[in-house]
Amino acid sequence: MTVRDVAREAYREGVSALAASAVGGLLAGVVLGGMRAEFEAVPGLLVLVPALLATRGNVYGALGARVSTALHQGLITPSVGEADDRLRAAVVAAIGNGIVASVFAATAAFLVLRLLAMPAAPLSTLVAISLVASLLSGTVLAAIVVAVVFAGYRRGYNPDTLVGPIVTTAGDVFGVTFLFLAVRLVLEVGG
Repeated sequence: MTVRDVAREAYREGVSALAASAVGGLLAGVVLGGMRAEFEAVPGLLVLVPALLATRGNVYGALGARVSTALHQGLITPSVGEADDRLRAAVVAAIGNGIVASVFAATAAFLVLRLLAMPAAPLSTLVAISLVASLLSGTVLAAIVVAVVFAGYRRGYNPDTLVGPIVTTAGDVFGVTFLFLAVRLVLEVGG
């Protein structure tokens, strides 16, 4: 295989994922831009957004890498209907890690804002928002990651090429969307 063949294959596998990433990033930006009222209602929320979005990409990117590696090694089969204990454990661990990281991020954001004498919503509010957003987005992201990795693998694509852009995009889109819904829900229940 020549360098040209490798480049052509990488382009064939990656261009659609990168295009989806660009469009998804714009959609996430539109949702984020429409959250002015939520940022005003929950002081400190804007500080939390980058940490929550980074957490989604990191946690579910790692899940995608684990699933991809397990497929390459023949430890799991590319069929959602035949999910085994390894796959279930990886998904549960990812969702759990996402929740822990989100709660930590909310707590850290609250403490940093207090330390800098900047306005911050109550810790319970920031943690509740992070928890709800993490649980909702984590469930959806885990399903997307598994479905994309399996579908790509079955079609002969290298799932490692797909995981990065797809997880980043889905993490941004669903992370921001579920953050918006979590803010609304927490303020409605708490208010």
